Amino acid sequence: MDEKKKQAKEEIKHEEEEFKKRHKLDGKEKKKSKKNKIIITLSIVLVFFISIGLLSFFAFPHIKLNGKETEELTLETDYEEKGASANVFGENVSDKIKISGQVDSKKPGTYKITYTIKKYGLTFTKVRTVKVVDKEKPVITLKGEKELTLCPGATYEELGYTASDNYDKDLTSKVKVTKEDNKVIYTVSDSSGNKTTLERTLNFTDKEKPKITLKGSTNMQLALNRDYKEPGYDVKDNCDKELKSSVKVTTDVNKSKIGKYKVTYTVTDKAGNTETVTRNVEVKKITNSGVIYLTFDDGPSNTITAKVLDILKKKDVKATFFVINHSDTLNYLIKREHDEGHTVALHSYTHNYRQIYSSVSNYWADLNKISDKVYKITGVRSKIVRFPGGSSNTVSRRYSKGIMTTLTKQLVDKGYKYYDWNADSEDAGSARNTSDVYKYVTNNLARNRNNIVLMHDYENNYKTLNALSDIIDYGKNNGFTFEAIDASTPMVRHGVNN
Repeated sequence: MDEKKKQAKEEIKHEEEEFKKRHKLDGKEKKKSKKNKIIITLSIVLVFFISIGLLSFFAFPHIKLNGKETEELTLETDYEEKGASANVFGENVSDKIKISGQVDSKKPGTYKITYTIKKYGLTFTKVRTVKVVDKEKPVITLKGEKELTLCPGATYEELGYTASDNYDKDLTSKVKVTKEDNKVIYTVSDSSGNKTTLERTLNFTDKEKPKITLKGSTNMQLALNRDYKEPGYDVKDNCDKELKSSVKVTTDVNKSKIGKYKVTYTVTDKAGNTETVTRNVEVKKITNSGVIYLTFDDGPSNTITAKVLDILKKKDVKATFFVINHSDTLNYLIKREHDEGHTVALHSYTHNYRQIYSSVSNYWADLNKISDKVYKITGVRSKIVRFPGGSSNTVSRRYSKGIMTTLTKQLVDKGYKYYDWNADSEDAGSARNTSDVYKYVTNNLARNRNNIVLMHDYENNYKTLNALSDIIDYGKNNGFTFEAIDASTPMVRHGVNN
């Protein structure tokens, strides 16, 4: 009995093991079957999509751009359309492509060009991006020099600048100005971010000598035993305003001994620049000597004044020019008169008798205008005057009775000196030609006095111009000396008739 139970249990156990083996094998088969199904499904899907892709590739138009999809174009450079191509089943359908969009090459920015083709009721597109860029920097132009020399301690005053750009045009208002040490830095950027920087260099140094201008002649003749009277001088310096009081004047002139002497003028500015000029003085025995002051009214003129100056320079003679207002284009002649050592004196701004003699205030307004003009040109405030028509004129009676009596007194009271004449060339009167001018002058010269000769350098006064050299030669050959009127010259005045 026990044997049978034991056998029965073993059979049951065997059957259970066989069942488990069969069940396990079935699970593996199921898994393998499922995996195979997945692979088959994926293969089918893959084949489907490949088929669709191949169909799409050959059946649908694909647009291909000629050139790059993204282009960069320099401002102001014309855009050239490169086009595109397309094929369907090997057939070229490029001509079916429509192109839209524009590029403004004159304006920076990003532009889109669209290429479109329609097939099977569908629309296919491709886009090209064109970037118009401005890479050109603005230009800064400085007014004045890029490198400046300024006086030590001076304050730089901006001379100005402009800025322009190929696209933004005027950028002057956008310029930023900064100062670093001895540099002035100008910076500007355009709307595209292009930046320009320019520098101006400031050199704070003074290497320029002062300029001493001698009044009167640089070559003087002095009569034996006559006192030497200093004619004076002016000093100008680029940095120091007042140096005249610093001029050292030394002289070895011996009035009691015939010979050649020198007067030396020396001045040094604050930067240590020294200038020295010399006046030559010859002491000689002159019998019955006299001084001739050649004076010229109503200039300067375009045709006469420069030639008068040429003669005076050649003959080494200084003169006095009573100027009036003419075109500013002739200002250089007044400057030349001053620079060559002549005296630039005041005559009138308008030389209009009706206007200047109508009242005292009108006269002074006129005189102050010509004074300001001369000062602006020469840097010297002249105090030497000649009245239009002379102090003895009677024409002023028509406009204001007694005005000359008032004006002559006022001039002297205000520190002016006025000069009439005692030798008239009559070149504005009865002299008809060069010979007449020569005779009128030479016949009126006198010994032992200051001979103030009235002449004119107005336009086309050739009779005086042509007589000038001979008049100077006559004076020198007859023991006269020539001087320009200065502050030390005694006034020669007519009697006042109004």
